Amino acid sequence: MRDARIHFADHCAICHANDGSGHTLVGDGLYPKPPDLRLQQTQNLTDGELFWIIENGVRFTGMPAFSDSGGHGGDESSWKLVHFLRHLPHLTAVERIEMERYNPKGPDDRAEEQEENDFLNGATPAAKPESQDHH
Repeated sequence: MRDARIHFADHCAICHANDGSGHTLVGDGLYPKPPDLRLQQTQNLTDGELFWIIENGVRFTGMPAFSDSGGHGGDESSWKLVHFLRHLPHLTAVERIEMERYNPKGPDDRAEEQEENDFLNGATPAAKPESQDHH
């Protein structure tokens, strides 16, 4: 389950959110919007239907295919994700917090993380450049 949780956080949460709600900056900008994976509309799908959607995507939506050719990791990873999708309605706060560490990060997030690590390790913070607008 942990492998699937980390995989979901790294590859799927950008649109679906760690909790499966679909409420993210990217997800909210898609049309149609990603479904709330915790709700019955998704949970009532068979395991085979979920697997097929993961592997083949959904035409005319933002859901891409994640088959072997897409570098997704193959059948085993997709079946683990199906198992994880079944767990989403019961996701704990601890699991969601762990997932946040595996969400993709942009350059600003990485720089901020590095500054925090440097500070915690005793490095003197670098002076911020002064604005050129103020003389």
